[in-house]
Amino acid sequence: MSERVYTREQVTLEAVARHARVSRQTISNALNAPHRLAPDTLARAKQAIDSLGYRPNQAARSLRTSSSQLIGFRIEPTRDGINGAVLDRFLHALCEAADRHGYNVLLFAAADDAKEIEGYDDLLRRRAVDGFALAGTHPGDARTAWLAERGLPFITFGRPWGERRASHAWVDVDGAAGTAAAVDHLVEQGHRRIAFLGWPAGSGVGDDRHSGWLRAVRAHQLPTRGLAARGEDGVTTGHALATRLFQQSSPPTGLVCASDSLALGAMGAVTDRGLAAGEDVGVVGFDDTPVAVAVSPGLSSVRQPVEQAAVTLVELLAERLADATVAPAEKLIAPDLIVRPSSTRSTPSLVPSS
Repeated sequence: MSERVYTREQVTLEAVARHARVSRQTISNALNAPHRLAPDTLARAKQAIDSLGYRPNQAARSLRTSSSQLIGFRIEPTRDGINGAVLDRFLHALCEAADRHGYNVLLFAAADDAKEIEGYDDLLRRRAVDGFALAGTHPGDARTAWLAERGLPFITFGRPWGERRASHAWVDVDGAAGTAAAVDHLVEQGHRRIAFLGWPAGSGVGDDRHSGWLRAVRAHQLPTRGLAARGEDGVTTGHALATRLFQQSSPPTGLVCASDSLALGAMGAVTDRGLAAGEDVGVVGFDDTPVAVAVSPGLSSVRQPVEQAAVTLVELLAERLADATVAPAEKLIAPDLIVRPSSTRSTPSLVPSS
């Protein structure tokens, strides 16, 4: 018996289920809650979806469920052209992942958290979105409290900093693991005085990255006193902080930075001293922005897997939208250290650095 051929107009959820020889609910789970399926079943369902070119009928679905099939996401004001590239990558991946689940992302601008909450209220009053994706969480975040109090579906890219027990689902990158890996790498290169350049205390993300540096340095039984410098993010700040550290009687020979912006400034301070990044002073940034590749020498940096974070976030949100009783999930994703010349010696020293 020959396999039935469908036209695009004939492709329905039932047709895909028959093609895959699974139930209609299995295909629905493959689209909205893939984690519920066994790997082989999920693969078979996705193969059928792709093979038949199935796309959910959004108009019919909206009439049936009063759903807009839109996810709201606030675009923050541009602060740093270097580190802004990370959120650009995340946003692109978020839109692609949402599309695969039959959703689109509705972007809106807000100058601060209060304005963002006003945006939530406006969109909900107009029934313009089904749920929200948030980024840039911080201690005492009023946005998540506002949404949670109203029982609204949302997921954050970022942990609920300062909360002992999460009240909502979240996806985040393990910044502490990233800075710890940077310390381990510099130790392998022979460095024994490894400093940290970070942001002012109180930033959840910044404190997390600082904790990874501190944990790793202590694990290697290396000094920490006077080797942590903090300031607002930026190239100028990185230069000033590194310059101050180099004025010590025993300056650091390794620098772990909370951002590529700080690292770029630190590399300038290394050059000002007539030294070479990599050979004399190892410098590692965070976020692996385009500047890390463009700068000379290439900047070693911790790369956030924001594409994976976006995919996971959309999967969790789609699950929450399909079933409001689902318990909040927590996903912490490990980053990758991308090694380039700024932290690599041609011949790593075996003698502890002074």
